[in-house]
Amino acid sequence: MHPRSNSHRHGDADSEAEASTSLPATTGAPKETPLPWTQLSALLAVRLAEPINFTLVMPFIYEMVEGFDVVKNPQDVSFYAGLLLTSYSICQAITTMYWGPLSDRIGRRPTLLMGLTGDLATFVLFGLSKSYKWAIITRSLNGFFAGNSAVVKSVVAEIADDTNRPRMMALLPLMWNIGAVAGAAVGGLLADPANQYPSIFGRFDILRTYPYLLPCLVGSLTTTFGLIVGLFKLKETLVIEPAVPDVVTQETGIATEATPLVSTAPQQNGEPLPAQSMLSLLTPTCKFVMATNLLMCLAIAMGDQIYPIFAASAPADGGLGFSTRDIGISLSISSVAVLYLQLVAYPKLVQKYGALTCCQMGLKIMTPFFFAMPFLSLLSSSIENMIAGKTFMRLPMPTDWMSFVGFEYCMLWILLIGLLLVRITGNVLAFTSLNLLVSNIAPSKATLGTMNGMQQLGATCVRIVGPLISGTLWSWSIKHSVPFPFNSHLVWILCSCLMAISWWVSLKLPNSVNVFASGQTRR
Repeated sequence: MHPRSNSHRHGDADSEAEASTSLPATTGAPKETPLPWTQLSALLAVRLAEPINFTLVMPFIYEMVEGFDVVKNPQDVSFYAGLLLTSYSICQAITTMYWGPLSDRIGRRPTLLMGLTGDLATFVLFGLSKSYKWAIITRSLNGFFAGNSAVVKSVVAEIADDTNRPRMMALLPLMWNIGAVAGAAVGGLLADPANQYPSIFGRFDILRTYPYLLPCLVGSLTTTFGLIVGLFKLKETLVIEPAVPDVVTQETGIATEATPLVSTAPQQNGEPLPAQSMLSLLTPTCKFVMATNLLMCLAIAMGDQIYPIFAASAPADGGLGFSTRDIGISLSISSVAVLYLQLVAYPKLVQKYGALTCCQMGLKIMTPFFFAMPFLSLLSSSIENMIAGKTFMRLPMPTDWMSFVGFEYCMLWILLIGLLLVRITGNVLAFTSLNLLVSNIAPSKATLGTMNGMQQLGATCVRIVGPLISGTLWSWSIKHSVPFPFNSHLVWILCSCLMAISWWVSLKLPNSVNVFASGQTRR
């Protein structure tokens, strides 16, 4: 914002840029600037709303679609569930590239508040679904307003500096993971409450008529909170700097005191240059970063969509036989580790190794997770055979749970939680680091909204194809008697391969992506 503050360093700009590429520094690191909690707390409240609404439907999506009676064969439920999830992502993809540039024009604050308002209204309408058609329409409308992620990341990049940017960026996926935990728990525990808790909710006819209204209402409380906090605490961070006239005239060729040594905006003949187009931002480094992000997000989108279907499917079909409540609990319990990973471990790791190395570590960690996940079905089948086909995954567990299901039941939950912890660790490392890398390669702060919008667009597009691919492959694999690896393992193996390719692409990135480029050229 103050170009003259950098004027005394102008002569050393080249040497500083060269020195900065040696990041991460292990010695002599500058003291971290205190976090601006007043502004940051408002952003975190806004960021928390989206993941809750996104993941809340996961535990009951299979049961919901099954109850609509749109499929004749139960093995086709996964396909229609994938379509329902995809409708959200399709509409998000249509509008996501408009939110970032819109925030560059009218400001970050009004853009965020518009998204929250639409998200709140459409999510409540989704809870009133009684048919598949209504669910598709309202879920699609909900996706139209789900473009806050790119804007929030732009605001964080604008209020941060080089010393606290990693910690602030780590808070965004922390909010996502906390929201994902809360959403999964609310969706699993409160879906169809009249039947889950008849003594408490059985007398409310509205909850029998609309079995998924209660979790949607509870989830919307977070959106309401984010909207209120945004209205009263969120400040505008976008500063549109006026073009400074070129006071070096052709007659004198003399610069005055008002002449900045570093221009505040690209100019030519005293006039601002047009904003950089999206294509001009796609440098080779940017393409590798975006490709890494796309492949990783595709694998995660497929895995996230197929897990509740995999968990709800019968062990005979390659699943775990979980109830809706159990799916929500399994998604929630392992994610407690997110608090430590995001707040304590990640800032230290990125300071020591750099964002690029942390990203590559996360991608390598998630690769074996996907490959190992479907083998848990073998343990579920063993337990099912032990108890003669009775439903065995109902929590809370019976008092004599060890004698009831034996050693296998204990091992199933230990292995499941262990694998999900591995997934959460890799997710934190890779996602947080990629958020940093995308901001780092933006050529100026004026392009942060567009750059983060491009990342969000890519992630949204793969959320469209991911559920379709995984749902279709799962339905096909369990309907046909095919050997390994084309049986129920097929989707998980594909996710593992995509994650491995993403890691391979990330190896092509230079170490210079650890530098926040726009912070050097425009402050």
